[in-house]
Amino acid sequence: MTELVATTPGLYPLPDDAKDDLSDLKGHQKEDLIDGDEGEEVRNVYDRARREVVDVQTEAGLDRVVEGQLRWDDMLAHPLTVHDAVETRGLVRYYDNNNFYRDPVVTDDLDVDGDVAAELEALSGLTDDPLQAVLPGPYSLASLATDEHYGDEAEFLAAVAEFLAGEAGAFPEVETLWLLEPSLVTDPPGDGPDARASEAVDRVAGAVDADVVVHPYWGALDETVHAHLLDADVDAVGYDFVTEHESNLYNINEYGTCDDVALGLVDGQNTLVEAPATVADRVEWVREGTPGADFDRAYVTSNTPLFYLPYTRFEAKVRTLAGAVDADPTPDDEAEEVSA
Repeated sequence: MTELVATTPGLYPLPDDAKDDLSDLKGHQKEDLIDGDEGEEVRNVYDRARREVVDVQTEAGLDRVVEGQLRWDDMLAHPLTVHDAVETRGLVRYYDNNNFYRDPVVTDDLDVDGDVAAELEALSGLTDDPLQAVLPGPYSLASLATDEHYGDEAEFLAAVAEFLAGEAGAFPEVETLWLLEPSLVTDPPGDGPDARASEAVDRVAGAVDADVVVHPYWGALDETVHAHLLDADVDAVGYDFVTEHESNLYNINEYGTCDDVALGLVDGQNTLVEAPATVADRVEWVREGTPGADFDRAYVTSNTPLFYLPYTRFEAKVRTLAGAVDADPTPDDEAEEVSA
């Protein structure tokens, strides 16, 4: 019988009171809040916010707890934008939406700086629940960055993978590592680069003693990219069933997948809050649609990170995910509005 695990891809919205506190701090520009050298007042705001989002997860009953990545104003680009070997320049549109990030321009060797590990150390002191680390996948992080140092696309991807592997190797003990790889869908590598992208994922996955989930989203992977990704030594691949149903089922049925799977079944960008029973029904729909698969574990999650949502909707989506793994499916039910 498949074990169902309720979790999220991380990257949470800031609590409203934390937003207000940060805006009230005199003399702070946005860049000062996310450059890794925040003052004590700013650090205190983020510490309180971290405790708050951890409490949201533990009180809801998620099976994996993330740090929340509340400092990641540059979203998946964050691990580079705070790095000493990187210059941040103009604003760039973040994929195809109304979010923007500062362009991280790599100007020197990428060594380990421990920024994400420090966040996880802070998280480990707040809960005894199993921890989940979150990182950008190497292909997506390289795609979001500008290289002015390595001078070769393959060498740059390898350097980014080595950097992320070093970051992951510095983590405290975690149960699961999620690598977020939307660029594999939105800007798929061609023949040759797709194998290198898989090797880069494999390098990062090999740096941790944890279950590793690679989670693409905003659609379905190209067939060859999917096939190459399965060559990486990871425990699960994620599928965005909110954005693309049939192509993701096709990839699983045609090419197989890992023993474990991550099911993106809750909409991470829509304020409509699904009922737990609706999500349980979607789990059953995937099971019925993949008759040849026998998953050992299915991570029940949102298709994208949740930072797009108002804070109260984020809280409600977390409760939905936690409730879905214990809910009875209702095959004829539709997504419905629930109290936020």
